[in-house]
Order: sequence, then structure tokens, then C-alpha cells
Amino acid sequence: MGYTIQAGAFSAVENAANLAKCLTEQHLDAYYFQYRKGLYKVRFGNFQTEEEASREAVILKAMGTIEDFYIVRPSEYATAKETTLGTPYVRDQVVKTAHTFVGVPYRWGGTTASQGFDCSGLTMAVFKLNGLNLPRTSRQQFNRGFSVSRDKLTKGDLVFFDTAGRGDVSHVGIYIGDNKFIHAPRTGKTVRLSSLSSPYYGKRYRGARSYL
Repeated sequence: MGYTIQAGAFSAVENAANLAKCLTEQHLDAYYFQYRKGLYKVRFGNFQTEEEASREAVILKAMGTIEDFYIVRPSEYATAKETTLGTPYVRDQVVKTAHTFVGVPYRWGGTTASQGFDCSGLTMAVFKLNGLNLPRTSRQQFNRGFSVSRDKLTKGDLVFFDTAGRGDVSHVGIYIGDNKFIHAPRTGKTVRLSSLSSPYYGKRYRGARSYL
């Protein structure tokens, strides 16, 4: 991840969602997230330099699209702190971030909380907020990363399933420990916790990958 623009500090999630939607409609890769309990912020963009990010933010502020803003540096992401705080810290942050999206509606092709998530859109957003870019689809995410056996699953690993019944990966979630994972299931559902031991997901399990 490069430099990202962070804007807004909303007590109402609807206001954060509206700003993210507005930015997305301007072809900016925007998403809101829970900064802490009762406070939501919006991030967007992926710029190579701080100057480039600041320039874009100043333009948007002049247009009245955003108000105050903050440039998030690559060193501030959880993955950048792995050397000093350790991989368990990064994994905890991934799980913590995933929990903030529980309840967001499913939307096929969705990659933001404001528009809804599909399964791989959710994993992309969670990892992006922690400083790591993932491939777009569940199959692509499965084909990369490091293979993890089921008995070695660790918080923050990605778990994959064949929910389409075609013998190939078609669904992904984020393992959070205790044999549970967070995922965006399907149309009409919301982001939720499920169990790897459930009859449905247990028999459709296809493997796991680690990006940490």
C-alpha cells in the first residue's frame, strides 16, 4: 500500500457511508470503517507519494467534497509494524477490522461497505486497511499466498470453499480463531460469523492461505 487519504470523523455510520459513496461515484476507491466504537472514518486512494495524495485531497476539499483530511503513510499500517510488534499483532488487527464489517449487506461485485461486499471484496477491504493488497477474486486469492493446513489455521488466514459445487474455489472468508470465520455469504445475507464445523461449510472446505 502507498499513501492514502483519510477524511471525516462521523458518529453516524450513515454519514460515513454517504461520503464513501460520493467518492466512489467520482471513481475513487473509497471505503468507510469503524475507527473506534462510535466513530467512523473514510479512506480512499492509493498514491505513490505523499505529495500526490495531498494534491488530490486539496482539490477535493476545494470542491467541497471533503473537509479536513489526513494522509495515511505506509509506515502507519499494521503490516508495517510487523517487525517491531510481531505477526500476531498484525493478525489481531486483521480480525479486529473484519469484525467492524459484520452486518454489512452482501452485494455481488461489491468492494466497499457503502455499496456492500462480495466475499473477496470483503477480504480485500480488510487487508487493505491493514496495508496489504490482495488479488480481486476468491480463486486468485487462493492461487497466491502460502498454503496452510487445516490443523495449523491461525487468526488472519484466509479460508476457501467450493460453494458453487463445481469442484473449484468460489468463496473465501477470514479465519478468526475457535474454528470460526467472517465472510460475506451470498445475496440477501450480511457479513457474519460462521463455523468451519457447520455441515454446509465443513464439506465444502477447500483449503487455506496465509498472506502474513
